[in-house]
Amino acid sequence: MKIADLVSGYEKFKDTKFKKYENKFLDLVKNGQHPKVLFIACSDSRINPTLITDSEPGELFVLRNIGNFVPPFAPDNDYHATAAGVEYATSVLGVTDIIVCGHSHCGAILAMDTEITDIKLVHVKKWLELGLDAKNYVSTKMNKNITEEARLELTEKISVLFQLKNLLTYPDVQRRVDEGELFLRAWYYRLETGELEYFNTESGEYEPMSGNSH
Repeated sequence: MKIADLVSGYEKFKDTKFKKYENKFLDLVKNGQHPKVLFIACSDSRINPTLITDSEPGELFVLRNIGNFVPPFAPDNDYHATAAGVEYATSVLGVTDIIVCGHSHCGAILAMDTEITDIKLVHVKKWLELGLDAKNYVSTKMNKNITEEARLELTEKISVLFQLKNLLTYPDVQRRVDEGELFLRAWYYRLETGELEYFNTESGEYEPMSGNSH
């Protein structure tokens, strides 16, 4: 896709889709946004949270980054984009659910198996450390005889659970979870089939979303 394609797409949006949602947009401008769900997804161009969930404008507060990672709470004077989004969604917007959605064929998980020596990727190298707990867990706890493909998929899924653990280091997240006002959910999306799975805390396994109450 080239810039010209994006401009053409905008023209199509303005002439058709915007008109369809015009009253919705006007209402969102007048009354503000009140999404109930914070959706944390990977920046991977093959992932589209609103497309996957068939959501309309104003329904999802979306955070995207490489690997759908959540850094632990760190009250310092540095810049924390994902952390700021979590705080805003939790403490200002008052979302009732936070979904961390991993996916198959995740480049971030695959990249953790490759030593990054390019000095131009200093921020990428540091960011990928947020996936090391999952990688190490799978390496030490799981069957050594599983295939490489199965190991990577398992790491993708386990990583989502570690990101939920990191979410609980945010004071307002922990407080609202304890008070039953906020629910944390782990999802996993398969690029090749369009299937969505969720982590069932009762079974301790990821299960198909279709046909199950989540």
